Amino acid sequence: MPRRFSQVDVFATGGVAGNPVAVVHDATGITTEQMLEITAWTNLSEATFLLSPTDPDADYLVRIFCPGRELPFAGHPTLGTCAAWLATGGVPKAAGRIVQECGAGLIPIRRSEDRLAFAAPPMTRSGPIEAELLAERLQQLSLTADDVVASSWIDNGPGWMGLLLESADAVLDVTLPAATIPGFDVGLIGPHPAGSECAIEVRGLFSDATGRVREDPVTGSFNASAAQWLIRLGRLQTPYVAAQGTAMGRRGRIHVDEADGDLWIGGDTTVTIAGVIDI
Repeated sequence: MPRRFSQVDVFATGGVAGNPVAVVHDATGITTEQMLEITAWTNLSEATFLLSPTDPDADYLVRIFCPGRELPFAGHPTLGTCAAWLATGGVPKAAGRIVQECGAGLIPIRRSEDRLAFAAPPMTRSGPIEAELLAERLQQLSLTADDVVASSWIDNGPGWMGLLLESADAVLDVTLPAATIPGFDVGLIGPHPAGSECAIEVRGLFSDATGRVREDPVTGSFNASAAQWLIRLGRLQTPYVAAQGTAMGRRGRIHVDEADGDLWIGGDTTVTIAGVIDI
């Protein structure tokens, strides 16, 4: 059965420099197993499936998948799905504000010209990382405890462990582990020098269904929880811009601001492919 299909570039600074997400529209009747198969087939970090909302306050319902599993929430799929929904005629119930229903509940999204931003959801896990696991992850990344300024669980769905390093250069110097490591979800953060275009450099490392460690080009969910963590620690102030993707030759930019009591994580979004997929 043919269904509408979009591929959206999220957090780009121009061209195709951001993080792509595949969006399948009108996903009623597609099974979870099929969604997992389609996600793997796209060969992207995430794919999403649009459905009618079950909550009267939501504009749409989305199921978010990465290779091998479903996620309750993810950032760039949230903005990419919203952009695809709007591009195919979606009309929000409230002007200028879209409400997404997903596994993490209701996520408000606001629109300003070509930029979309989501309200950072609360973390589902925070606090100190278990010492044995932290030591294991540092060894896998060829880091030592002296390389880490601060560490914490900052998980809002995907499973993120946050590591604050001394500098942006230290973040960019980290090499991905060659070994297969199931359950590897580590985000690295390092400050740029004062006066730079971007306040921090970010990298999001995760393992796929085979356990191979991959790098997410630009990671909305991790940037959201990293902002909550580092602002609370007094190490960041809004508004600021984060850079991500430099190690991969990308030019991702994440804009972080505060308004109406929420942290808003935003970026430019462009629908780059629009067509149909036969399922």
